[in-house]
Amino acid sequence: MSRFSQTDPELTHRLTRRGMLGVAAGTTAAALLGAAAAPATAAPDMASATASADRGHGHGHGRGRPVLPPGRLGIQLYSLRDKVSTLGFGPVFAELEKYGYDEVEFAGYTQGSAGPITLAQLKRLARNHGLNPIGSHVGYYSDDPGAYTFAQNLTKVLDDAQALGLKHIGTASGPFRYGSTVEAWKRAAEEFNTYGAAARARGMKFYQHNHSEEFSFATDNPKVRLYDVLLAETDPDLVFLEMDIFWAYSGQFRFSKRPDGSAAPFEPLDYVLKQPHRYPLFHVKDGVSDPSNQYGYDMVDVGDGDIDYKRFISAVTKLRGQRFAHHWQAEHDNPTESLTFARRSSKHLHSLREKC
Repeated sequence: MSRFSQTDPELTHRLTRRGMLGVAAGTTAAALLGAAAAPATAAPDMASATASADRGHGHGHGRGRPVLPPGRLGIQLYSLRDKVSTLGFGPVFAELEKYGYDEVEFAGYTQGSAGPITLAQLKRLARNHGLNPIGSHVGYYSDDPGAYTFAQNLTKVLDDAQALGLKHIGTASGPFRYGSTVEAWKRAAEEFNTYGAAARARGMKFYQHNHSEEFSFATDNPKVRLYDVLLAETDPDLVFLEMDIFWAYSGQFRFSKRPDGSAAPFEPLDYVLKQPHRYPLFHVKDGVSDPSNQYGYDMVDVGDGDIDYKRFISAVTKLRGQRFAHHWQAEHDNPTESLTFARRSSKHLHSLREKC
């Protein structure tokens, strides 16, 4: 059964992410799909007392080099928003430390009902649990001039990111501010270049996180894929990408044909292999192929779906000089039990081995 609601999950995802935890005072690629197309059997949940044993970074899970580079597994905290709002960051970070996570990506800096926390406290708390704050999602723009977004409050957004010691600061909003034409995306790309220059001046990288709609076609030129406009019109030294791999394959399912029905196949991994330096961050999110779902997949825990992460991660990290150049963030938009998702995803990714 699909875990998506009957409403538009992509739109809901964007809106709820923007408001996650009261954001800081304001805001069929055959090569990568399993042939069987059936989800793996879910491993039985372990007791909390044995969870720490899972953090062995792949030890005892077979021969060969770990696919996942050591020190590079993170999690998008949006996946754990329910636990952060009820327990606070401290208990959540303690669990992530047990599960073998190295990094966290924020989707808001407050704890909701769990009580207030300062940025200095948040940074210290993460570091105390061996977690490196690697990035954060902030809204792109808003009609509210006081909104916590790049367009409305760039300086404040960068101040907060710098206070947390982030190396990356980005948005999960699509570049649709001015519409879906080529010129509209050129205009958005120029704004992204501005944000990227401001971030670089502070030693950070600005990035954009995709959903599936970015792979659609320009309304004024249906031969042009909008994602290609974004890549071409943004400065590669200023604007970076965080590929959400699940949504990229959803985009492949939805937009491998142009509006006139002509073929327009693409492979998400090819974008990365052609410009690996532009993709410092990834969202590792899994799905079971489901052609009856308008997005092509039913979202599941990492390891239970059809996306071959052994192959995807290996293809990227085997590129010369690229093994430690990327950060892999586990995510699930609406997990059944968020801490179980976090633990099982880490265990699966650490278990992956490649032949030497």
